[in-house]
Amino acid sequence: MKNILVPTDFSAESHYALEVALQLAQQTGGSVTALHVLETPDVATANFSAYGGPVNGSELPNSNGGIDQIFTIKLMEVTKRRLQALKGEAARLAPGVTVQDAVEVNRIGDGILSAIQRHGIDLVVMGAQGHGAMENFFVGSNTERLIRLAPCPVLSVKHQQQGFAVRNIVFPSDFTEEAAGAINGLRQVLAAFPNATVHLLHVTGGANGHTAEQHIQHFAERAGLANAQKVVVNASSTTAGIEEYARQTNADLVVIPTHARTGLSSFFRTSIAETVATHAFPPVLTYHLAH
Repeated sequence: MKNILVPTDFSAESHYALEVALQLAQQTGGSVTALHVLETPDVATANFSAYGGPVNGSELPNSNGGIDQIFTIKLMEVTKRRLQALKGEAARLAPGVTVQDAVEVNRIGDGILSAIQRHGIDLVVMGAQGHGAMENFFVGSNTERLIRLAPCPVLSVKHQQQGFAVRNIVFPSDFTEEAAGAINGLRQVLAAFPNATVHLLHVTGGANGHTAEQHIQHFAERAGLANAQKVVVNASSTTAGIEEYARQTNADLVVIPTHARTGLSSFFRTSIAETVATHAFPPVLTYHLAH
């Protein structure tokens, strides 16, 4: 998770995400790309580099000197100035971390997915509940689409983190056979935070707690997590149980594997990841189950 993308709408929430991304980059020796997506009238597919001009020689639609083109050019100039200011602030916050900026002229979700591919991104750090062009990005279809389609993990940040020191990681699952596909991703997270304690959490709705404990134990053995905390809680809903346990344990990070495929157990559907990502207090990392 060294090549980090931070979509920004210049809101406080996206700034919180940038701060976390810079701290992660310092810890891993990584780099950060700050991305702004311009969603303008009649300009849904043109892509621009951060330093002027269309990418790959593409032209603006209706590029005949019309008002839409003039508006877009002016907006691009303002955006680049704001990104340069953001890079200057990042240099003060995290000296030594390489920070570049990028602009995509596209629909928001498509712009982020395009940037992931273009820059070879390993991790997206996203400020939830932003304003302006990305208002409510983590609510509804945009969030679901990013969690479902992003080829890399997505970390949502909702509040300012006073030093992103990860000591307690909550890993909720139903620990059925499908959960084996989450082991490699979890190991990568733990490699990034080797001193963290992982809490393997199973939320039941009054089901057999002994069976749940057996599932957790089997998963822990298979993943080689001998020192993990193994927890079963009863709650009215899976998401409520996750959020409450994360609050009680002062979790620094919630990690949720997910997948868009049908036929998997209900836990791994994007709806749970989406709800927790937008409601749980600590940052929430989602990633795809291995095929």
